[in-house]
Amino acid sequence: MHSPARLGMYESPDSGASGSYSPLEPDVNDSETELLSVSWNQDYGCFSAGTSNGFRIYNCEPFKETFRRDLKSGGFKIVEMLFRCNILVLVGSGDNSQYPPNKVMIWDDHQSRCIGEFSFRSEVRAVKLRRDRIVVVLEHKIYGYNFMDLKLLHQIETVANPRGLCSLSHHPNTSVLACPGLQRGQVRIEHFGLNLTKLINAHDSHIACLTLTMDGLLLATASNKGTLIRIFNTMDGTRLQEVRRGVDRAEIYSIALSPNVQWLAASSDKGTVHIFSLRVRVFGEVLSAHNSAQGAAMFQQNSSNSLDPLISPSTGANSSSSLSFMGGVLPKYFSSERSFARFHLPEDTQFITAFGSQNTVIIVGMDGSFYKCSFDPVNGGEMVQQEYVRFLKTESRRPS
Repeated sequence: MHSPARLGMYESPDSGASGSYSPLEPDVNDSETELLSVSWNQDYGCFSAGTSNGFRIYNCEPFKETFRRDLKSGGFKIVEMLFRCNILVLVGSGDNSQYPPNKVMIWDDHQSRCIGEFSFRSEVRAVKLRRDRIVVVLEHKIYGYNFMDLKLLHQIETVANPRGLCSLSHHPNTSVLACPGLQRGQVRIEHFGLNLTKLINAHDSHIACLTLTMDGLLLATASNKGTLIRIFNTMDGTRLQEVRRGVDRAEIYSIALSPNVQWLAASSDKGTVHIFSLRVRVFGEVLSAHNSAQGAAMFQQNSSNSLDPLISPSTGANSSSSLSFMGGVLPKYFSSERSFARFHLPEDTQFITAFGSQNTVIIVGMDGSFYKCSFDPVNGGEMVQQEYVRFLKTESRRPS
């Protein structure tokens, strides 16, 4: 895939014209490299690592460092991939002399040069990409741009969002964005293709983590209490399921939904990745198989009439049987469902997680660790470690 057409210098809503572009200066440094960020690509098959002296890209299955770029001017706190193509978006760290934290750089790795920049008055908290859109997240505002000509498409006001929470759908037939709303615990959903905005009051306290399915029809959220994770229909805001990570307050670092929407994984500062069995379904098919307009309309029609078409029978090991349908009668503690499988990690290290192939989970940590674990889809329980890599040092070992 080649770079988008007509990328170049332009103006952002918060700044004047960008400055001149220059290539990253190679500077292979054998000193200790600090890891500043890790981030999945859109299909979770790769992850990027922003370091104190550049960035690196890794393939997950099989694990392999794909490439790295080192530079003299400093590191990157945000490195976002566009699937597996040559386009990356980079945001510098505080010590980056050339690209500061308020500047977004569009990098073409085939040309080894910057092909566009955005500059803002405040620090960039996150950048999200899909093939037709670039979304830049500031603490109180989100800007969406057309990828091909970098024209501003929309601006969204949010509650204070220091984590840069935002999620995009990646199916070509749907264009959905989820972000914090203007109220505590509220999530705003934009269905751009349908010109529909939906506000979901997901939690009583502030949102700490959120993610969409590939087609954007389902949303999973956690609050800063970190005890419950909720799954919603993004068309009408219906809460479809609730699962319980634990009873103690925790910081949720990441939530992942499996491609078939059968499983949910969550990592937290408690040092455990939990796997939950989901009961959400849409007519026996994977959600992303639906055409946007038709699938979304069917989804809305059925879910607004009854939850039955969206919730499969409670057969998972973590099921609470029919208790979850009696939420108005039983306490919430009893109506939420416990984890099905789990894997233990070092506490207080930030990990992100995603689903791999054949009932596996991929886990990447800010301590420079990569794990691949498998879980039993029938019996659950403790997950089995299949692979462990210290990727900054490129050392790997497999269980014998």
